[in-house]
Amino acid sequence: MVKNINNQKIDELLTRNVEEIFVAKHLRSRLLSGNSLRIKLGIDPTGPKLHLGRAIPLWKLRDFQELGHQVVLIIGDFTALIGDPSDKLSKRPFLTIDQVRENMKDYKKQLGKILDLDKVEWRYNSEWLQAMTFIDVAKLAESFSVQQMLARRNFKERFSKGTEISIRELLYPLMQGYDSAAIKCDVEVGGIDQLFNLKAGRVIQQLYHQPPQDIMTFAMLEGTDGRKMSTSWGNVINITDQSQEMFGKVMSLVDELIIKYFYLTTRLPVEEIKQIEKDLNQGANPRDSKARLAYEIVTLYHGKTIAQQAVKEFDLIHREKKEPSKIATVQLVKSKAQLPAVELLTWLKLATSKSEARRLVEQKAVQINKKKVTDWKQIIKLTANMVVQVGSRRFVKLVK
Repeated sequence: MVKNINNQKIDELLTRNVEEIFVAKHLRSRLLSGNSLRIKLGIDPTGPKLHLGRAIPLWKLRDFQELGHQVVLIIGDFTALIGDPSDKLSKRPFLTIDQVRENMKDYKKQLGKILDLDKVEWRYNSEWLQAMTFIDVAKLAESFSVQQMLARRNFKERFSKGTEISIRELLYPLMQGYDSAAIKCDVEVGGIDQLFNLKAGRVIQQLYHQPPQDIMTFAMLEGTDGRKMSTSWGNVINITDQSQEMFGKVMSLVDELIIKYFYLTTRLPVEEIKQIEKDLNQGANPRDSKARLAYEIVTLYHGKTIAQQAVKEFDLIHREKKEPSKIATVQLVKSKAQLPAVELLTWLKLATSKSEARRLVEQKAVQINKKKVTDWKQIIKLTANMVVQVGSRRFVKLVK
């Protein structure tokens, strides 16, 4: 039983950043009843880092924890092998077991930035999915029709365009739904793109004679440039980013997303965010609002002291036009007395490949001693104390 029922906190839990609740009236009554609920979130380790978009449901889990409910975190070590087709307009490739293990090795450390790990029930869905027989899968599949699957938005688009859809992808909602039955879930949370999978959990729970879970979904968070958040596009803010890098990424955010980011990625009171929005509408400088946003986000993941240092460091570089107070160094070597610009960037690990280095130069993102490099084929003579800069956050100094 939940000892303290806080109506105000329940109201905020059910409204802030929530896109849809299914079924809202039922969930509210359960929260007010004082019964401890089992709240589920599934995370497939398809990459090694969790970004701010994936943190949105995690902060909601924290709210449930603070109200006394049991958070059940399912690491999809099995479903990650299959690949979630949600919001994907092309077939997702298989991952290997080694890739999945590598991706999830630091997950607990990252999740501990948000959740009280001592109060989390940890489960891995290979526990039950790996043990299923073919007849078990057929039983689950009987719960859905091909028409229902193809009515799903991304499948519908791909089908109309003649883009391949594998049977494997159609099975994914069945597996995620079975997770809910396996842990006897009361409430499942996830992004709005997960709605089909979450509703599949309700169907499968009833197949196993369980009451269907309630569902809570959240808006999707765009990347800093306004496009879909994607590591390959470089518009992702990860919760493990260093404080100065995190601060700088937030400052690069397109102005149109400032208020959305305040709601979805900070814990500021709603009334305070509304005042910031009002100030922006009345002509306040978006840069100042982004600086406040960056400070709040860095504080969440690194603490106030480090956030204050990040503010000073950003101002040092961008307002005072000085080098960072701490800068990475690389020792000069005789064999690299001069290098083409692209090779210099890859050697200094400021680019992961020559193609990325070329793109950075073409985007005019590269400076050497404060002078822009405009030709990626340019031969650079390397000297002591030369500072190579990429964008506004990455610096390397060459030393003897």
